[in-house]
Amino acid sequence: MAMHLESKDIKKLSAVPYPELRKTLKSGDLLFASGDYLVSKAIQKVTESPWSHVGIVLRLDSLDRILLLESVEDMGVRFAPLSKYVEDYEDKKPYKGRIVIARCEGVTSGIVAGISTFGIDELTQPYDKDEIAKILARITLGIGKKERDREYICSELVYECFSYAGKEFAYNPRGFISPEDIWRDEKVTLIGRVSL
Repeated sequence: MAMHLESKDIKKLSAVPYPELRKTLKSGDLLFASGDYLVSKAIQKVTESPWSHVGIVLRLDSLDRILLLESVEDMGVRFAPLSKYVEDYEDKKPYKGRIVIARCEGVTSGIVAGISTFGIDELTQPYDKDEIAKILARITLGIGKKERDREYICSELVYECFSYAGKEFAYNPRGFISPEDIWRDEKVTLIGRVSL
């Protein structure tokens, strides 16, 4: 993308119905979320970005399913049907916020295999609940550095999956990786905003 967006810019993107967008999705695509939840707002504030979440799309044509590999606060690393965001994210209502799909250039079947292998091996690893506070300390106080472990915020999981597969995103110079850092990578381009 290489271009920062504000929340108002995301709202202006034309929205495409999920069934239409679903046909174009490829394994290795990225879901970016700009949520209206309390935790989402905190992440957006700390990272100075409209993005509160990022995950990796995996297409399973043999099962007619589109899954999202992600790390979430209450469960850690998991697979979830992408349709849950659109239809039944919470209490049979769609995700509260905006969802955008982007594509990383040069994602081959070999890279998808690497992403999938790493992601599957990390299933059920915990969400790194302390990392948001540590990022805030790095931003405001300029102290601390990221210690690699097997706890993940969403963007760390995406970074590690792609890195394992041989395709890296640039870490923020302040010592963390956020959804914004992945969004702004020159290899990433917008596919479309999902209408909710």
